[in-house]
This record gives sequence, structure tokens and C-alpha cells, in this order.
Amino acid sequence: MGRTGFVYDPLFLEHRPPPGHPERPERLTVLIEHLRRTELWGRLVHLVPRPCSVEDIARVHSRDHIATVERVCRNGGGMVDEGDTHVSRRSFDVALLASGAVTTAIDALLDGEVDAAFCAVRPPGHHAERTNPMGFCLFNNIAVGAAYARERRGIERVAILDWDVHHGNGTQHLFEADSTVLFISLHQYPFYPGTGRASERGRGEGEGVTINIPLPAGSGEERYGAAFDAEVLPALRKFSPGLLLISAGFDAHREDPLAEMMLEDQSYFRFTALVGGIAPIVSVLEGGYSLNALARSVEAHLHALTGPL
Repeated sequence: MGRTGFVYDPLFLEHRPPPGHPERPERLTVLIEHLRRTELWGRLVHLVPRPCSVEDIARVHSRDHIATVERVCRNGGGMVDEGDTHVSRRSFDVALLASGAVTTAIDALLDGEVDAAFCAVRPPGHHAERTNPMGFCLFNNIAVGAAYARERRGIERVAILDWDVHHGNGTQHLFEADSTVLFISLHQYPFYPGTGRASERGRGEGEGVTINIPLPAGSGEERYGAAFDAEVLPALRKFSPGLLLISAGFDAHREDPLAEMMLEDQSYFRFTALVGGIAPIVSVLEGGYSLNALARSVEAHLHALTGPL
């Protein structure tokens, strides 16, 4: 049985967008309540996250970006982009802790405390660009983790696999010129945020280590599975990363209200099992807006990370 770390803190509930917003605290309260009712809960290694420092965040975000998020939060909250990314008074502290959950998990993994880890965090991160929040995301949690693994923990090659239904534009743009970070995204296309064409393959020294796999609305497990076999798995094996980070969105589920894909709970077990063994895994929650489907899908994902009794 593998030792799977589960990183969570009740502070994540204190990021409070307006009522009716899909990225709501109930995403985590329902998830935790569901997992507590399973035998899996007692098998997890429960890790307490520590917040990132501003220096950790500044590896991937501009100082102006960080200062703007903090200022709006300290002034009571409001909108921080031109779309639907809101903050409340405590959101800056929550966002530091969300990114810190990823670095906490990386340390636990590399120090031998766990064999894999899942970070149950909010707000999500993969849309956040270097200079601006976007798409419910304040700081790019998984990008902060990748930069930390490279610069603080000496991991020479980091792979990021993003299976959120929306393209991880922020993550791609932060690393598209970096040959040491492989970014692979499977996503509904055309769809928000409009990026993620197959022709987007990186630039400069990073040419070829950005791999986008746009999929049409209505795609299910068979089409995703074919993409894993043809592109995802060969690219990961060729790159041979020292660490695999998963931007684990669960909004490609057939029940999700914000997308049009057809995955099932067990699809996430399958995808996790397919990449298991390629490199140590730290997985980070991104999207997923059907509360019950999210809870069931995370359970399936954790079962694949943890293995049989």
C-alpha cells in the first residue's frame, strides 16, 4: 500500500466569492465529508500545509501582481480581473496557503514521508498568468510548486499534466520557453480561455515541451484514453521527469455544469493509474463544480494513488 499524503486546511474555506459563484467553499466541505465516510480516509497521511512566502510566489508572478491581490483583499475584497475572479478579505492568506500546500507536499514526497500526495486546495491556480489573476485563480499553485522543485529541491526535470477541462493557459505561458518543464494539457476546445491549440508547442529552448491535446465537446473516456496512449504516455516517458505534478481538474466529468465532456468517476482512476510509476506524483485540485461528482472523482483518483489494501 502506498502512503498518500492529503494536504488540507480549513482556512481554504475562507476564500469567499459572492453567493452563487461556482468556485465556492462547498467544493471542499462536501469533498471532505464524502472522504470521511470512506475507508480511504484513515489510510491517508494527513499533512498540514505551511503558507508560501512572497518570495516563493515571486518565482512565477510579478511583484505588482502579488501586491494587487494583497491590496484588494486587505481593503475588504472585490474583483481582481475583468471577468469573474473575486477575492474576499482573507483570500490573500488563503492563496499563499494554497500554493504552500503544493510545496509542503513536494517536501513530504522528496523527504520520504509519503509516496504520492494530493492537495485539496482552493482557489485553483492554472489560469493565473505572471502578471494577472484569471479564471477564478489568484496564484498559479502548480507553477509555484514546479519552480520550487527546480530551484529549492534540485529536481532537474519537472512534468506537469493538466487534465482540467479548461486549458491551463497560465501554466503554459510561465514555462513555454523552459526546456526543463514539460507541460501537457488535455482540454475541451474551442472553449474558455481560448488558448491550447495543438500548434502551441512552446518557444525558444522550450520548443516541443509544450504539448496541447484539444478535444471536442462530448469526448469521453475512450477518446481521452487514446490520447494518453498516443501522446501523453510516450511524451512523459521520453522526458523522464524527476517529479510529475498533476493539475487535477475534475470538470470534464459528465455531471459538471460548466463544461460539455463525458468522463466518469472511474475515468480519473484510470488516468492516474496510467501515469503511476513514471515519476513521483503530487496532484493539485483545480476545477470541478458538480459537488458530488467532484467528491466521487477525487476518491477514485486517491484510490489510484494509494493502491489496494
